[in-house]
Amino acid sequence: MKAVVDKNNPLVAETFRQFGEVLPLGTKDITRESVRNADILVVRSETKVTRELLDGSSVKFVGTATIGTDHVDAEYLRSRHIGFASAPGSNANSVAEYMVASLLLLARRKGFSLKGKTIGVVGVGNVGSKVVRNAQAMGMTVLKNDPPLARATGDSSFLPLGELMDADIITLHVPLTKTGPDATHHLFDAPRIHKMKREAILINTARGSVIEGKALLNTLAGGHLAGAVLDVWENEPAIDISLLEKADISTSHIAGYSFDGKLAAVRQIYSAACKFFGEKENWGLETLIPKPAMERIAIPPELSRNESREEILYSLVRQCYDIECDDRSLRDIRNVSEEEQRLYFRRLRTEYRIRREFFNTTVELPVRMNSLREILTAFGFRVEVS
Repeated sequence: MKAVVDKNNPLVAETFRQFGEVLPLGTKDITRESVRNADILVVRSETKVTRELLDGSSVKFVGTATIGTDHVDAEYLRSRHIGFASAPGSNANSVAEYMVASLLLLARRKGFSLKGKTIGVVGVGNVGSKVVRNAQAMGMTVLKNDPPLARATGDSSFLPLGELMDADIITLHVPLTKTGPDATHHLFDAPRIHKMKREAILINTARGSVIEGKALLNTLAGGHLAGAVLDVWENEPAIDISLLEKADISTSHIAGYSFDGKLAAVRQIYSAACKFFGEKENWGLETLIPKPAMERIAIPPELSRNESREEILYSLVRQCYDIECDDRSLRDIRNVSEEEQRLYFRRLRTEYRIRREFFNTTVELPVRMNSLREILTAFGFRVEVS
């Protein structure tokens, strides 16, 4: 068989070599012509998998190494009896870690404590449930909204969306859907955003169009909201530079871009392909995984005993994931011409650095700070107290 794979997925060529010939391509090179003779196609979210791409091809199986599937015409694939798999949950830890870094940075920049703040989590699936866990570990009050999950479980702890509007922070972790009772396209439009309290902060790591971008820009410009964190944007890669400038933290759709998350997605797609074609799984590529840059970290010596708990947490998290680096990188998009901005945004994603998740790192914690152990463990770190 022949597999055409997006080379921006780690170890994807090595993984799919089991099936036969592998052609790794850049995202922009995955075209109608390049997939014509492929049996297997592995993509990321920037490739639109539609009739226009696949008609006349020999593709029998499509895998997207992403949790979202709004770029795939699933009905067309079913009509052609083409196998399909996505990677739900693969990057959940990565996005949850992005959220930890964002919250700690916001608290530091704006001079407030997360402990005692109320956070509304919209969407409590693979990602949102981890955000809930981490927020609770930091002493935040959590309000949860997830209508499909509420109906499925009957759990009374889920609240209507309207009851989250008084939260200090609202964060979105939902798929992008345009139809049905739980449609999320422009879920946060102008009327909804204005129902949030003036001092609130809105965070979006889901899909850009879950928020009406112009409405958010106008609200921030008018001073109704205290701030925003945006990793996803309407009309990517042609993002709204004015909105970027108004947001507190702006990044290039990389919240879920940890190496571990992307590799987990590749393995999920590989497993699904093996099942579809009746092949035995034989991955065995552990030796090719790069070591984390920070296998062990400690409390920086410049931090005094009087530093706040959150300042210490921020310093530890930053050693593994410096979200300010991603924020600065995207803001530099203002230094290139308008016609080059799309390419710049794409390049930030395709050339994203290797970022390892917290579970790869051991925190050396002095016994006097043992109270941080439970929080760091919730974040995913290994902890040694001495």
